[in-house]
Amino acid sequence: MSYEHIRVDTDGPLTTITLNKPERLNAMAPGMADEIGQVFYDLGEARAVLITGEGKGFCSGADLSARGDGSALGSKGGSHQALTQHYNPAISQILRAEVPVICAVNGPAAGVGCSLALAADFTLAAERAYFLQAFVNIGLIPDGGSTWLLTRAIGRARATRMMMLGEKISGKQAEEWGLVYKCVADDLLMDEARALAEKLANGPTIAIKQMKRNIALALDGGINEVLLAEAEGQRIAGATADAMEGGMAFMQKRKAEFKGA
Repeated sequence: MSYEHIRVDTDGPLTTITLNKPERLNAMAPGMADEIGQVFYDLGEARAVLITGEGKGFCSGADLSARGDGSALGSKGGSHQALTQHYNPAISQILRAEVPVICAVNGPAAGVGCSLALAADFTLAAERAYFLQAFVNIGLIPDGGSTWLLTRAIGRARATRMMMLGEKISGKQAEEWGLVYKCVADDLLMDEARALAEKLANGPTIAIKQMKRNIALALDGGINEVLLAEAEGQRIAGATADAMEGGMAFMQKRKAEFKGA
């Protein structure tokens, strides 16, 4: 399938999505959001997804000059339409993905670009990267799930600071706050991100899927719900060939070779 706004590469069990509008710091037009959502809708045999940006930016936010279904994003009603029909569905697809998602933030991650980065299971940031919610400066509010994602990632006080003061958070500060998994040197970002993505892509896919479901449940459910979900997930994971391989590898003191089944 051909794409206008992104590049998609598949290498064995790993699918890489590259936001591909470097001349605009990969500002996200509604069409880019749709294309990202489409990749997640039909992952095929992918067992992990890596997302990054082409050029100097990860994603500078929504493309305010773009139009979604005939409405400019900055026009009255245009933002609501773009969010409900394009951006929110894309973020939801990432959050619901059954495989691990890794984001390599190589530059600015602003607005919905920040949401995209934080929707991943693992977010790595280059030292030159930063995270920004600047909506307050133009009289608007964070969107694309940022309110939910930020508050759960760094707590109410820091999320309020980012959103109401519009502060720019560096890659290093993001690591210190627990906003991202790791901050790495600029020239090492993609090597580290790919190594992590490949490790996850070659991991016990069904067990990871159950982990993701239980982590999501833990954010909004109670302990009794989580206990039941863990028991059911363990039943499912325990019946897989990967679990048998993992047990054999442990007994034989060798590295397990998981097949995702």
